[in-house]
Amino acid sequence: MAVATRSIAESCIAAKRAARALASAPTAAKDAALAATARLLDERTAAILEANAADLADERAAGLTEALRDRLTLTPERVAAMAEGVRVVEALDDPVGEELDHRTMASGIDLRKIRVPLGVVGVIYEARPNVTIDCAALTIKSGNAIVLRGSSYAQRSNAALAAIVREALAEAGLPEDSVLLLDAGDRDGLTELATQEGVVDLLIPRGGEGLKEAIKAVATVPVMYAAAGNCHVYVHADADLEMAKAIVLNAKVQRPGVCNAAEKLLLDAAIADEFGPTILAALAAEGVELVGDARVRNLAGEVPVGASLGEDWDTEYLELKIAVAVVDSVEDAIEHINAHGTGHSEAIVTEDGLAAETFVAGVDAAAVYVNASTRFTDGFEYGMGAEIGNSTQKLHARGPIGMRELTTTKYVGRGSGQVRG
Repeated sequence: MAVATRSIAESCIAAKRAARALASAPTAAKDAALAATARLLDERTAAILEANAADLADERAAGLTEALRDRLTLTPERVAAMAEGVRVVEALDDPVGEELDHRTMASGIDLRKIRVPLGVVGVIYEARPNVTIDCAALTIKSGNAIVLRGSSYAQRSNAALAAIVREALAEAGLPEDSVLLLDAGDRDGLTELATQEGVVDLLIPRGGEGLKEAIKAVATVPVMYAAAGNCHVYVHADADLEMAKAIVLNAKVQRPGVCNAAEKLLLDAAIADEFGPTILAALAAEGVELVGDARVRNLAGEVPVGASLGEDWDTEYLELKIAVAVVDSVEDAIEHINAHGTGHSEAIVTEDGLAAETFVAGVDAAAVYVNASTRFTDGFEYGMGAEIGNSTQKLHARGPIGMRELTTTKYVGRGSGQVRG
């Protein structure tokens, strides 16, 4: 069974046993499990899509927004991309055992600092079934077991994918319980998973602010939040305006339902009258709903722009909607972003090197871009193969959560009989 029929506590204990075996597994065995996973994804695409179609047709998915349905939907191309992501992870260096520091102590003890797995990682996620594969691939390669809790409306898709990984693990001679999918259940299940002290070593919730607050209220295990992305693009006074147009449209329109899509556009006052009508019209032509401050509405011309409300500046829309403001300087842009952003991904478009460096130094975010779209904040794009999410925290990881972010360290000292006086 792909979906665990045991209780949550029993599943976590089973994962703990598996984690102990996986932690010392040779790289070749882990890579074999990943190669088998990729192969099975290719071979069973039709079955995966059938399970996904059943999820999409289920009444539980009927009320989802267009953005959430897009996240839930699998296509042959998306399944192929999952398989490719697994192959990329397989090809990466194994982080387990990586030497971070090496010195000889005054006592003569040879001291090394190495990477080791965390143990059991729990992930709570919403509509995207590809997260099942991404998380499993990263945890297998980094020597961790994983306990997955997806959404009820993606249960069939997640079960089909988890079953493939478990089969691949068994084929490679590794414990199947290295990957466990829990029944989606209810909020009580969230509480039980978030309180498995001494068993779950790290919990990563991927979802909106409601999920984050629910976990914060009950968690007794370490938590790393894959946080929301209220991302900004700031078009500076010295921007290449054609470049700015392309970046803004990509950041907002290419895939609006993801956390690295732009939700806010800041226009420097020096170029607002020239560039504002152009970019507003271009966004509207792509079906984007526009809201803005009074300065934006005054320059919009024929383009309909609604009045922005106070909460707009703090809202992650995850749909074709954007809030637009005019700012007077790069310093004002930085102040606005630090007041309203979630610390995910921020971008400046400028030809002015000093302005770019001021922005990079001043904006408090996990990822900052100069003349590039916010859409690049992604583990696959960063060469990690995949990601479990994007952390906006500063401890213990920030940005895309890949294999190295799923490890901790251990000091290993080798002596010749030394005792401390």
